Amino acid sequence: MRALGGMAAVLLPVLMLAGCGGDKTPTPVPSASAAAAALPVSVPQGPPVRIIALGDSLFAGYGLRPEQAYPVRLEAALRARGINAQVVNAGVSGDTTQDGRARLDFTLAQGTPPDLVVISLGGNDMLRGLPLAQTKDNLDAILAELEKRKIRTVVMGMLAAPNMGPDYAREFNGIFPAVAARHHAVLDPFFLKPIFNRADLQLPDHIHPTDKGVEAMVSATVDKVAGALPKA
Repeated sequence: MRALGGMAAVLLPVLMLAGCGGDKTPTPVPSASAAAAALPVSVPQGPPVRIIALGDSLFAGYGLRPEQAYPVRLEAALRARGINAQVVNAGVSGDTTQDGRARLDFTLAQGTPPDLVVISLGGNDMLRGLPLAQTKDNLDAILAELEKRKIRTVVMGMLAAPNMGPDYAREFNGIFPAVAARHHAVLDPFFLKPIFNRADLQLPDHIHPTDKGVEAMVSATVDKVAGALPKA
């Protein structure tokens, strides 16, 4: 993220809050459908499509009402396109890649097997200074398991804060495209890009999105999610 200029002042404090915000106790993953049902959408068509959003506070909806979280808004956007989507919010604030890996089997066991898994993990690994090899190994293991089960995947990438140093940033930033390519996953290089340096789209912590920020993130990623879905 050094190439992005003033990222240090903006991104690191938010990632710290991403690691600390909210309770970290895993619970059975709820469906976003109930909350999304109140949103104005077009009548979906075709067979049901089940999507699991496995991630940290950026999926959990830190600082927002449940119906404003990214998975709920993503579901609404897909249904507005006529896709009969059900997005399960499996976001837990503070989760690292190790945490996501540890609860992957439990998450996949809730309900019918998903057609797609969207992943947003890794920011908290950077915050805590966890070994980069461990982060890469965890993400690789998650995607390998999904690939083995023939479940398509979208990886929401993250960029390192510049104060971590150029060598760290180069290696950390390279993890996401490397594991995505290895396991034939769709990659969004920087999940927070739509709200970066946009105070009007950020909570007071300057990183987590507001409701409008979530909408911007959904608009920027819904095409990739829809394109990654299995073709009928």
